[in-house]
Amino acid sequence: MRKYLLLATAAAWAAALASLPAQAATDKVVIGDIDDMSGVYADVIGPKAVEAIKMAIADFGGSALGKPIDIKTYDHQNKPDRGAEAFREFADRDGVTMVLGGSNTGVSLAMAPVAKEKKVPFIAIGAAGASLTGKDCNAYTVHYAYDTTALGNGTATTIVKGGGKSWFFLTADYAFGTQLQQSAERVVKANGGSVIGAVRVPLATSDFSSYLLQAQSSGAQVLGLANAGGDFVNSLKAAHEFGLTAKMKPAALLAFLSDIHAIGLDTAQGLYLTAAWYWDMNDKSRAFAKRFMAKTGVEPTYNQAAYYSATMTYLNAVKAAGTTESDKVMAELHKAKIDDMFTDDGIIRADGLMQHSMFIYQVKTPAESKGPWDFYKLVEKMSGEQAYGKLSDSTCSLVKK
Repeated sequence: MRKYLLLATAAAWAAALASLPAQAATDKVVIGDIDDMSGVYADVIGPKAVEAIKMAIADFGGSALGKPIDIKTYDHQNKPDRGAEAFREFADRDGVTMVLGGSNTGVSLAMAPVAKEKKVPFIAIGAAGASLTGKDCNAYTVHYAYDTTALGNGTATTIVKGGGKSWFFLTADYAFGTQLQQSAERVVKANGGSVIGAVRVPLATSDFSSYLLQAQSSGAQVLGLANAGGDFVNSLKAAHEFGLTAKMKPAALLAFLSDIHAIGLDTAQGLYLTAAWYWDMNDKSRAFAKRFMAKTGVEPTYNQAAYYSATMTYLNAVKAAGTTESDKVMAELHKAKIDDMFTDDGIIRADGLMQHSMFIYQVKTPAESKGPWDFYKLVEKMSGEQAYGKLSDSTCSLVKK
């Protein structure tokens, strides 16, 4: 009986050890990237962001804690269940020590609880929904680059103060669109404007004509485009072809450099947009962009630049902690002062938000542009608190009131 008990105990310990993440045994850094690699957001982050991760790893020296750094990638196809399942597999099978990505608010909201369950740091980039660091926050999720609060405080404020008082929204029909519209609505109403109406549009819609007819019949001054990526590109092109942009001012509530490149300055000129970063901001941004261009053939979007920054920030936290143990790494991330090619005033707040300055730009006219990818002129710089709001106002349960 004693021998049986010893064997049973040994077997139980073996099973328990086998169930632990690979990081506990090896302390090897394994970075997972779960993103839209082929859909409407693929140009915004996608495969080119993987190059940004590789650039950061190379600049860090190629290894951490004396061992090579691995990358695992997965295309979630904008399906929340696929994103969550991939996260679990990365944690259980591949021993990932950090996961980047999301690119879609619905997918990121499905991945964040898995990060908490598996105790694996998750840095969400491209998923705009501010609830990730609000009511849906957890101790293992960091929201990098921007959120719907900052976007509304930037673009919507600028347009309303410029005379665009009445709005009609064309909104992506999932969590991201809902949160972006709500953020913009709050700003519009707080500044004396009104919302005439809205229409919800399925992701990856090919024909926007019926939705644009509703916008036109509303009589609103502003067409609020609460969508992104390929949907933003196609809806703005359709509005221009429809003649609607001559009657309604389009509001780009979330637009990226790749979108403006796809649309062209003839159509996009005059747009106001809010961005976390621009390749031509300063010497550091231009140096990074030059290297990125050499690897990919395009200038980076601010999400792709954020991938580099987030990877480097995580690796520095691992170095400071001397381990990949998640709680120790998260503690170092919350201590970090992020000063790199992406931002010079970044901090990771208690609610998980990476707070930093944001910028309001206007798209140049063809005559103003000095060459390929010279698209933006700066209108205003917002402080981190001006863009994101005060930490004391956060609805995250991790914030001590």
